Amino acid sequence: MIKKSFFRLSILVITSIGLFFTYSSQARDNQISEPLSILILGDSLSASFGMKENQGWVYQLNQQLQQQKAPYILINASISGETTAGGLTRLPRILAKNNIDYLLVELGGNDGLRGFPPTLIENNLLQIIQLAQQKGIKVLLMDIKIPPNYGTRYNKLFNQTFTKVANISNIRLLPFFMESIAIKAELMQVDGIHPTIKAQPLIVTFMKQQLDSLIITVE
Repeated sequence: MIKKSFFRLSILVITSIGLFFTYSSQARDNQISEPLSILILGDSLSASFGMKENQGWVYQLNQQLQQQKAPYILINASISGETTAGGLTRLPRILAKNNIDYLLVELGGNDGLRGFPPTLIENNLLQIIQLAQQKGIKVLLMDIKIPPNYGTRYNKLFNQTFTKVANISNIRLLPFFMESIAIKAELMQVDGIHPTIKAQPLIVTFMKQQLDSLIITVE
């Protein structure tokens, strides 16, 4: 009787251990397969300005990532006309509603076009980055450029702002995806500021290369 009870107990223990390791393995696999989330906090350049949402680069890239079962996905929190101050105001609510691994900040262009002081832009960007980093989120900053017709001095100070912020915060500075597009009239809308539908696949290719490289390097 004692031997039978011991035998049954042994089987129960072994079965329980087996189930535990099976569950742990499945949980680990699920955790590994869960794609990283990259939040795009941007302005009209990332908000499909002048076109349907599904024609914009963020939507198109996200579709491509999902089809390829890439290790990351995009969450678009970009709105037209957004400034660094607006992004700073919106960010806490966005982070509270989403589980974010990376934050890509594509802001500052509207600040520059309105002639806002570079020091104000810098302070807002630093606060945005700090908010995200306090939650353990890795931050990427896009190196925004504006047209040269704002004067040599302002343009110089504006352009230096993003490198300075990236250095202070010790984060990755991504090249501006509009630099090779803005010089080609056929890829720009009539306002001379926003890319056309034709330009979106080019931005998709550029940004995928940037983000793929980042994920492989960091993760």
